[in-house]
Amino acid sequence: MESEEPTEIEMSSCFLDEETFCQCSQLFLQHSHSLCDGWSWEQVKGSEEGYLRKTALGTGRTRCNRDQQGTSSDQHQERTSSLSLHNDDDDDDDEGAVCCKQEEGSSSSVVQYEYHILYSCSYQTPVLYFRASTLEGRSLCLEEVWDSVHPNYRQRLQHRPWDTITQQEHPLLGQSFFVLHPCRTEEFMRPVLKAALEEHRQVNYIVTWLSVVGPVVGLDVPLSYCTQVPEPSSSPQPPALGTKPG
Repeated sequence: MESEEPTEIEMSSCFLDEETFCQCSQLFLQHSHSLCDGWSWEQVKGSEEGYLRKTALGTGRTRCNRDQQGTSSDQHQERTSSLSLHNDDDDDDDEGAVCCKQEEGSSSSVVQYEYHILYSCSYQTPVLYFRASTLEGRSLCLEEVWDSVHPNYRQRLQHRPWDTITQQEHPLLGQSFFVLHPCRTEEFMRPVLKAALEEHRQVNYIVTWLSVVGPVVGLDVPLSYCTQVPEPSSSPQPPALGTKPG
């Protein structure tokens, strides 16, 4: 019976309760403020809920003459409503064809990204929502977002830990955002947290998680977050979210 107890601890540590999410967020924000790298806590008006937010400029792939690509509006809507990547050998040729088509008629340009980190009660994990637009204000479609993913990450997306980049309604704002679906978060966080537990290392869940998923959509996490942001503790309580450290 004693051998089963560590397994239960490891299983539970792969998930994140909302209180710990808020504590991790506050510690994350404290370091962000010291770096002046733009993260803030946004409180939803009339609600106790909120989210981490950051805007940044990056490089993206935008379509040229998208309306003249020869695909019908129904086909375009079907392809951009959800981009799901499978790991079936029979689909390898089709996947390669899609990637090739998406590169055609696109060009590199400066893109403004807006990133939101929310807590998911359903999955008990953080979730990364984001949207992207050109400097002229045109929102990128899902195909353009996929074109902007670095080829190295595209290859990883075809396997694990991520299955999809989808377009969904922001649960707190009611606006359309892209989202890295959290269904595999527990799967890739488990070995990381297990190793940290065995090595008696501190882990801030948000920092560790974001360092994995962020670069997929152009959001890099400075190394100092991993080395200087501690894990939350029950005492003392960190300052309230939204306040800068004194």
